[in-house]
Amino acid sequence: MMLRRSLLGAALAAPGLARAQGPQHAWAPQRPIRFVVPFPAGGGTDVAARILAERLTESLGQPVIVENRTGSGGNIGVENVVRSPPDGHAILMGTTGTLTINPHLYPALGFDPGRDLAPVSMAFTTDHVLIVHPAVAARTVQDFLALARERPRALSYGSAGSGSSTHMVTELFRLAAGVEVLHVPYRGSAPALNDTVAGTVQFMLDQLPSAIGQIQAGRVRALAVTGPRRSALLPEVPTMAEIGLPGAESTSWGAVLAPAGTPAPVVARLHAALGEAMAQGAVRARMAQAGADPASSTPAELAALMRRETERWGRVVREAGITVG
Repeated sequence: MMLRRSLLGAALAAPGLARAQGPQHAWAPQRPIRFVVPFPAGGGTDVAARILAERLTESLGQPVIVENRTGSGGNIGVENVVRSPPDGHAILMGTTGTLTINPHLYPALGFDPGRDLAPVSMAFTTDHVLIVHPAVAARTVQDFLALARERPRALSYGSAGSGSSTHMVTELFRLAAGVEVLHVPYRGSAPALNDTVAGTVQFMLDQLPSAIGQIQAGRVRALAVTGPRRSALLPEVPTMAEIGLPGAESTSWGAVLAPAGTPAPVVARLHAALGEAMAQGAVRARMAQAGADPASSTPAELAALMRRETERWGRVVREAGITVG
């Protein structure tokens, strides 16, 4: 039900394929670029954006400043970019949730991601990881599920908000496992992770980039990853398929977009700069170390991916009866 790497196809081409074709375009930014992340600092999307922003600053010749605009499941940040002048000085790090899930959850949205944003390029994919507070008496997923079945709704989990990827992935896991747990939505994955570390909520299916530091520090225990393969950062942690829950396999993604109406030469220059960034071994290594898999695409491939995923998540939201309060 969730997007898998095998389904991305050409949209996740090697970074070299994402470089602008033909000669370099003449457009150059005239002032700092706002790189809007619609979630709080410290989450997986924010981590990936900051790695890219550093390299984009070098290639574009102007500071690329990450700006966290939070709230309404990421909609506030997206709308900020949608309403910005289409001149290349405001770009968005969109996500699976903000671009393809939220339109089905918020019928009163004042924008349509497919209509009001100009795709630039895919940026990364990430797996999620099931983490529990050390006080939870579970060393394996089987232990965890036995505990959850013994005490329905006694275990609670945090998410980045209703309808966010951390919510949807956990609901997918819950449905596949046949357990009842309590959802506690937060304003972003970072505060949800903080409360998981504190034990206020017992578990979370966070994106790997934001959770890896707490896992490595021993503040939370990792039980399973959601990708089709084990993570190189957590080689001892099994996949959902390996523990008997193939239906819980999932991958989230992030992409860079600009306001609709941004001139083609501007989109081309931003696309080229992202391709240059992704081709840098240091950038790829830093993203991989943070748990994100670098990914690139043409603008057309990203637009097609958004259409497919919007249709897919519409079905999931309807079938699962997911709403936001």
